[in-house]
Amino acid sequence: MESMLNKLKSTVTKVTADVTSAVMGNPVTREFEVGRHMASSGPGLCWRIYSGSKKSTKQEVAVFVFDKKLIDKYQKFEKDQIVDSLKKGVQQLTRLRHPRLLTVQHPLEESRDCLAFCTEPVFASLANVLGQYENLPSPVPSEIKEYKLYDIETKYGLLQTAEGLAFLHSGVKMVHGNLCPENIIVNKSGSWKIMGFDFSISSSNPSDQEPTYTCKEWDPNQSSLCLPNPEYLAPEYILSVSCDTASDMYSLGVVMHAVFNEGKPVFKVNKQDIFKSFSRQLDQLSRLNPGVLNKIPEEVREHVKMLLSVTPNVRPDADQMTKIPFFGDVGSVTLQYFDSLFQRDNLQKSQFYKGLPKVLPKLPKRVVVHRILPALTSEFVNPDMVPFVLPNVLLIAEECTKEEYVRLILPDLGPVFKQQEPVQAANMILLIFLQKMDLLLTKTPAEDIRSSVLPMVYRALEAPSTQIQELCLNIIPTFANLIDYPSMKNSLIPRIKSACLQTSSLAVRVNSLVCLGKILEYLDKWFVIDEILPFLQQIPSREPAVLMGILGIYKCTFSHKKLGIPKEHLAGKSVPHLVSLSIDNNLNLNQFNSFMAVIRDMLSRMEAEHKTKLEQLHAMQEQQRSLNISNQLNQSEEPKSTPSPGNQIDNIFGGNSSSSGLNGKENGSSVAASQPSRVSLTLEEKQRLAKEQEQAAKLRTQQPLTPNVMKAATSTSQAKDLTSSLMNSMTSLGSLSLSTGPRQGPVQTGAISTGFPSAAPMGGVGTMGTMSNGFGSGMGFPSAGMNAGMRPTGPPAAPMYGGMATTTSTPNFSALTQNQPGKPPDMSALDSLFASQKPKVTLNQMTPAPTPAPGPWLNQFGSQQPPQAAPLPIGGAHAGFGMQANPFFSPQNFSQPAPAPAPMAAPPMNAGALRHSTSANNDLKDLFG
Repeated sequence: MESMLNKLKSTVTKVTADVTSAVMGNPVTREFEVGRHMASSGPGLCWRIYSGSKKSTKQEVAVFVFDKKLIDKYQKFEKDQIVDSLKKGVQQLTRLRHPRLLTVQHPLEESRDCLAFCTEPVFASLANVLGQYENLPSPVPSEIKEYKLYDIETKYGLLQTAEGLAFLHSGVKMVHGNLCPENIIVNKSGSWKIMGFDFSISSSNPSDQEPTYTCKEWDPNQSSLCLPNPEYLAPEYILSVSCDTASDMYSLGVVMHAVFNEGKPVFKVNKQDIFKSFSRQLDQLSRLNPGVLNKIPEEVREHVKMLLSVTPNVRPDADQMTKIPFFGDVGSVTLQYFDSLFQRDNLQKSQFYKGLPKVLPKLPKRVVVHRILPALTSEFVNPDMVPFVLPNVLLIAEECTKEEYVRLILPDLGPVFKQQEPVQAANMILLIFLQKMDLLLTKTPAEDIRSSVLPMVYRALEAPSTQIQELCLNIIPTFANLIDYPSMKNSLIPRIKSACLQTSSLAVRVNSLVCLGKILEYLDKWFVIDEILPFLQQIPSREPAVLMGILGIYKCTFSHKKLGIPKEHLAGKSVPHLVSLSIDNNLNLNQFNSFMAVIRDMLSRMEAEHKTKLEQLHAMQEQQRSLNISNQLNQSEEPKSTPSPGNQIDNIFGGNSSSSGLNGKENGSSVAASQPSRVSLTLEEKQRLAKEQEQAAKLRTQQPLTPNVMKAATSTSQAKDLTSSLMNSMTSLGSLSLSTGPRQGPVQTGAISTGFPSAAPMGGVGTMGTMSNGFGSGMGFPSAGMNAGMRPTGPPAAPMYGGMATTTSTPNFSALTQNQPGKPPDMSALDSLFASQKPKVTLNQMTPAPTPAPGPWLNQFGSQQPPQAAPLPIGGAHAGFGMQANPFFSPQNFSQPAPAPAPMAAPPMNAGALRHSTSANNDLKDLFG
């Protein structure tokens, strides 16, 4: 790496030293900066060509330098001859001004070490381009080594050379005398320019007479730098010491041959014996072999043969050569027209520029960029011509790389972006730029886009011309992806909205909506919801096209994956707005159907989203409930030896009664039956609970059943089971109230679910046994509560009956056997369970008959009785009566004889119950085996 750096440093140092030594002390360096060595030209390629620039204006130039060290080997008088010859050529070139001659920017300056002068920017000499690299920097610059002439460049270059000769011959009456590739310069734009007037010969006759030219005899003893190139000289120079304008035309013929034959002239000349060589050459030209001209294009081959004729009069003159068909193709004519633009008026220029886009694709890029583009951009100073020139410049920009565009085109476009006068031309410029906006945004740097391009777009949206606004709105979506988001959000969208609201043109309004719809995908979701959708409700117009544009924006926002409209906005704003628009009278059937289709889609999605949300919420709630139920089930499955009042309450509201069922199957079914009324479980949760219940049932069946023992009544009376009493009373109420005869009521001593919580001990009740409420513990009621709440005084008591719970477990027969020792068990209480269904009694039938005067029974049961410990043989009671009105409520009545006859007297229930005990046992055997 270090060696490479050292090598580069030595190269740069050497080049700098060479340049410094070449022009050191020359007055040219006072005004011009001298750059790198680029090319060589002149007799023997003795002139070195450097790049340079003027110090004051930075104008680019080419600096030609002749280093006197090249002629150190010559004697002094020879040196003087060479220097004088070179001076003559430069001085003659400086005096001549023509587009086909090399333009001198600074005259020749001489110093002790060199000669130097400055010209227009130069690329190289034609000799360098054709492969002659003498006096070039080492290594040879790649741009010269790889340079290949295109056909259009060759044709037009030869045409330019012919035009230059025509100027010399006709305008100046001068023979160039040394026309060869060394004296033809290719400038930076690709034009061919003539130089090297060292051996030029002017006419000796006055201008109004036929010009005559006197040439010098060839002196082989002189230095080659003091003689023209013999390989391009006409034979008459050497053989007859004469010359004419036709002699230059011969030289042009040899140049044309060299151009098409890789720089090789027609004949090689032996400079040691030049006369013999020219004599032999003259013979060959007299019978020219057709193979010599094989590489020359056929359409010009005959003209080249004429130019190489031995007879000068046969050779075409320069003016005739410029008119041959070979130089009449489109490319040559186009380039020729550009060279003469300064002579044309605006109308001619405009017509030419209109047809130029058809020609540009046929020309090589190098010719277009370096030859045509500078001529076009020079027209930007003329505001009236900019609309005609600009399309061609942008067409060239499409073929340029981004670097070429920034370097060659963008600097000239800057003032055009801001041009606003004249108004008609400014409008045309806006239209052209808008049509090529994708090109500008692609190749223009971001900083220039913000400073020049986007302000022009904003100006177009605010232009008074509706045509420009429409075009701008149509074009914006094509390059929206190239606009940065802040510029679009803060500058572009507000102007589009403003154009839509403020315009009076329906086309502009519709195009604004279409433009917004197309660029929605480049916007943020919440920006669209907060800025675009509310804007739609501000549009005052109700034309069908506007309404469909509004619908399109809603539809695009609603259906786009990136955007979407939240269900809250759909329900609150979007759907109501669309519904109100859908019934507009201006809409036809198809347009109305389009509105309704979008509305239905919105409603469907809104329904689906909200339903999904609610289902998820419901599922979360049910999952929590199922977890709670599982915990309760797990707790209820734990064995309890003695139920407590707290457990009773939990069982009532938890749906589980572990102490009341005879087996686990009944208990499980009771739980399962009570769950659906409270919770809605998923299928998986139900399956899991079923498995848990089944497993719990199996565990319970494996344990021995423990009968519930009826305990003697204590000081705390137990609550009474009212459910079975209600059911029994509904069948026996009529007979009891009307004294129609004894009617058996079902009596149950087992656990009956009443649906009531346990209460305080009942007052006004005599000694009574323990009554089960279905949960294994006694229940008691206050007397006042029973009197007020349970007496069937009329229809208002009916709702109370509907609130009673149903029986959910079987009777406890062990209590019967334990309370009746030595007697057969009375099973009459089970008749209502296994007997046939009795017809239902209506509420009218349950209405009690007029109450007679209080008898001894009522007085007896209305008084307070001290509690007694006598057990209740059969603990059933009618639920349809109040406690004082029911003669079978007090246990002692079953052991005392009935008092005097009364209207409401009824036979004791023991008798009927005992009569049916046998059938009840048989039914139990059939049921339980």
